[in-house]
Amino acid sequence: MPIKDQPHSYPINEFKSGEAWRLFKIMGEFVEGFDTLYPLGPAVSIFGSARVAEDHEYFKLTVETAKRFGQAGYAVITGGGPGLMRAANQGASQAHADSVGLNIKLPFEEEPNPYANIQVDFHYFFVRKVMFLKHSKACVIMPGGFGTLDEAFETITLIQTRRIKQVPVILFGRRYWEGLVQWVRDRMVDEAMISESDMDLFHLVDTPEEAVKIVTDFYGTDSKK
Repeated sequence: MPIKDQPHSYPINEFKSGEAWRLFKIMGEFVEGFDTLYPLGPAVSIFGSARVAEDHEYFKLTVETAKRFGQAGYAVITGGGPGLMRAANQGASQAHADSVGLNIKLPFEEEPNPYANIQVDFHYFFVRKVMFLKHSKACVIMPGGFGTLDEAFETITLIQTRRIKQVPVILFGRRYWEGLVQWVRDRMVDEAMISESDMDLFHLVDTPEEAVKIVTDFYGTDSKK
């Protein structure tokens, strides 16, 4: 059959006009994110649940952790929402550090929290994730749900596969995370799904002091390396 008579089966022909215009929206989010965050100094991303109330222990620990990172010279980046994201931005603001909120537009979440003095809005999760990892010298994973797990495991995977350079990944709260960590060891390591050395790609801590020390020890005096 001549080429011109073949059915239109190429993927490019399935890319509808409306989908093509979506690429410009994606590009626009990347451009806005890069431009807004370009002046940012060394930063730490703090991930965690949007559902934690202000009187919860996790909220108070997140405020203190972010505050200590701010005092150590780091900006703090969060998802910009309520709960532990609000707590992290609040702690950064108390330390007079840059407090960044990378807000995602969701129909069921509250407005961006008021403690982020630098805000960027995103429609696409994957663009937002790039902004987190491009500007972060460390990732602190506070207790959270599926979204927090997604951010934690994607970061660890990108380090494991050498798609990004290694940064400290810190799971905060042994009581919350130790069951998952034990499962990773008992299943993934024991059944050779990952290497024993992959367990060194993250740290498990209980205090703000431990979290900050891991990062400052990792970089020494050079947080820009």
